Formats: sequence, structure tokens, C-alpha cells
Amino acid sequence: KSSVQTIGEEQIQNPYTELLVLKGHQDIVRFLVQIDDCSRLVPMSYATVGIFQILPLVSNVFVFQTGEKLFELHGHTQKITAIAPFSSSDASEEKKHLILTASADRTVIVWDCTTGRQVQKVSCFHSTVKCLTVLQRLDVWLSGGSDLCVWNRKLDLLCKTSHLTDAGISALVELPKNCVAAAVGRELIIFRLVASNDGSEDWSVLEVKRLVDHEDNILSLVSVNDLTFVTGSHVGELIVWDALDWTKQASECNFWDSSVHPDVQPEIKLSQSPNETSVQHLTSDEECVFAAVGKGIYVYNLQMKRVIACQRTAHDSSVLHIERLPNRQLISCSEDGSVRIWELREKQQLPAEPVPTGFFNMWGFGRANKQANQAAKKMQENAPVYFLELVGDLIGHSSAVQMFLYFGELGLATCSADHLIILWKDGERESRLRSLTLFQKLAQNGDLQLKF
Repeated sequence: KSSVQTIGEEQIQNPYTELLVLKGHQDIVRFLVQIDDCSRLVPMSYATVGIFQILPLVSNVFVFQTGEKLFELHGHTQKITAIAPFSSSDASEEKKHLILTASADRTVIVWDCTTGRQVQKVSCFHSTVKCLTVLQRLDVWLSGGSDLCVWNRKLDLLCKTSHLTDAGISALVELPKNCVAAAVGRELIIFRLVASNDGSEDWSVLEVKRLVDHEDNILSLVSVNDLTFVTGSHVGELIVWDALDWTKQASECNFWDSSVHPDVQPEIKLSQSPNETSVQHLTSDEECVFAAVGKGIYVYNLQMKRVIACQRTAHDSSVLHIERLPNRQLISCSEDGSVRIWELREKQQLPAEPVPTGFFNMWGFGRANKQANQAAKKMQENAPVYFLELVGDLIGHSSAVQMFLYFGELGLATCSADHLIILWKDGERESRLRSLTLFQKLAQNGDLQLKF
């Protein structure tokens, strides 16, 4: 825990002028996860998990304040590969906040966040568990490695698939109809979970479909809503899928050439350089998908089925994480140690000049073609043009920023390869809150005299 630092005018484009640096990890802090609605943050380094109290309640207002470390959890012997919050909701007992952690030591540990104690350790895996997903609606959780395992709250293994591949499952996303999509190399496998009808604990997991539309390994997977999910690959492919029948709805690729494939609809290139095409991370809202591609960030509109805005060099190195904020803003972090805030804005377009009809149109030639394309041309003319403008540049880490958590008006938490966690806060807001707290204390003690 460190004292609060103020950067003020040193970083003009930084809206968070007050920061708190949390020290304690001895290795790269790779993950951050919020474990409840009000108070606690879990960062994870190489093989250590910490629980930090970062949002204490002061005068009925939640503020970043002490960054107090509550627990340090030791149990894994190798790199931690995945983490997931898992809240207990048994009616017979008080609600507990748990976290699941997976490691390259081929174990999964369940921790009690209230006491910091290890609840249970599962050591029956044949390979590294690369991803964890909690299905609250079915009251089960999934582990993905060389096979897909389904577990209940008591950590009983309900069912599992047969061995998939040595590479294993790298990402999971929940779909409707008790289904999940698993990224296995360049394949996307749809599984359905089936519970027993007789009330017993007998479950089964069935492989429903394999989708092989990607040309390279799938790196990112995100659910948009109950109807749509999106995948991104190592070579810059972005595919939009129907979440109900698992058909491909749209795609953007970086290697399509309309002259080579005249019968294929031309697609926008996400990145020009073959070394910067990897789709590292995806996030979305109901309208758009936001993709971290190489050094850039791209905004793909789901209705228009095209990229509507991009920053090809948003950072000096690869973008590792991206999240959408309110008011049409984005946050991105990079291997170059920077964290940047962007705003999606609409360009003010000048009215287009009328195009001459030409010689052939005087005699009626080309009229059918003109009518056929009239609707498409009108749509293109009326389509708004957007751009991403840099509105915040946070400089504080000395190495790659792995990810961040956004807490609304309360601020931002970032973790990095420099072993640090930084809590970023709005200095003006924090100053007002401290002044308000001081005035309240003075009023309670009778030391505040108001003069009119």
C-alpha cells in the first residue's frame, strides 16, 4: 500500500489525476476480477492470488481510498491461467463469495473471499485448465482444457467430454438452450448440457456442431446478446455468429481480395500489416463490436455489417485489452505500458456534389443498373461516418498493462507486468468527497459554525 500520488498538469489528457499504487506481487499481475458489487478486487500474478479492499464505504459514498490488502492466497505452484467469481446462493446458508482459480499445475482451487481460506482443491485434470466459466442459470461451472468438464457447487464432477486435442479449449462462452461455444484451435465446437429429468445428479455434455470457418487459431470469443456472439482469430478474422442455429451472419477478414474472389462480397481489411492482424480481445454492446487488432482498435457495427471507425495505431505495441464505457467511450491498454481512453464521434460531412449523368445515360443506357444500385448508393450516402478521438492518456506503468477494471465514476484499476496495480481516480471528485467528509465530521462535533 502506498500513499496517494497526484500527477495534475503533468499528463494533460489524463482525466484521472490522482492515483494509488498497490505493491505486493512479486511477478506479472495478469488478471483482475471484481468479486462483489461493493468492495473487493482480486489481482493475480504468476502463482499468487491477492484480495484487496479498494472501495470502502465512507459517508454513504463509495470511494477509492486505502487499497488495503485483505488476504494473500497461496496454493498453486505454477502459473495461474484462469479465474472466475462464483457466488454461493444456497437457501440454507448465508450467501458466500467464492473465486475459482486454475493453474498450469493442473489444479483448480476454490477460495472463500470472506476468510481467504482454501475451500477445496481439484487435482484430477490431465492437462492445464485454460478457462473457467460459471453458468449461474444452471448452477454449474465449466473447466476447459484438453476436455470440457461440468461441475456443481459441491465440486462434484457431473460429466465431461472425451479428450479433444492436446491444445485444448482456450475460451468458452455461454449460449442459449443450455449450450456453450468452445474455441479449440481454429475450430468452434458447440456443446449442449443436458440434466437428468428424474432429479438425479446425472448430467451429460453432447457435441452438437463443429464450425471450421476460421483459418487460424481463435484467440477471442464474446457474447453480444442471446442472439449473437463473435469470434476473432490470430490472422485478423472477425466472424459474427447466430447464437441459436450457429450459422455465420457476417465476417471481416484481412486477406480477402475482391479481384481474386469476384463472387464474394468485398470485406474491409482490419489491418494492413500481416504482423499486426491478431484479434487479441473483443468486447461489445447491442450495437457494435469493439476489437483489439494488433496495435489498433476497430469498431464493427452489427447492423451495417462493416467497420465504421478505427485507430490502426492506437498504441505503440499490441493492444491487450479493451472495454466499452458509457457515453460512447472505450478504454484500451497495451504492451507499451499505456492506457488510453477513446471517444466514438461522428464526422460532420459536407453535402456531396451531384454526379454528371454522362453520355450513355442521355440515351437510356445503364438505366437498369442505376435502378438496381440506387438503394445501396442512397444508403451509403446517408450512412454517418465515425472516428475515434483520443480523450485520455494514462501514463503510470513501466511495462505491459495486462488488463483493467472500470468502476464507473469511482475510477479505474490497472495491472501490469511491472508487478504493480494502480488505482486511478478523478482528483477533483476525490477532493470534494474528502472535503464533504471533513465538514460532516466538524458538524457532528459542533466545531462548524456557519455564518450568514
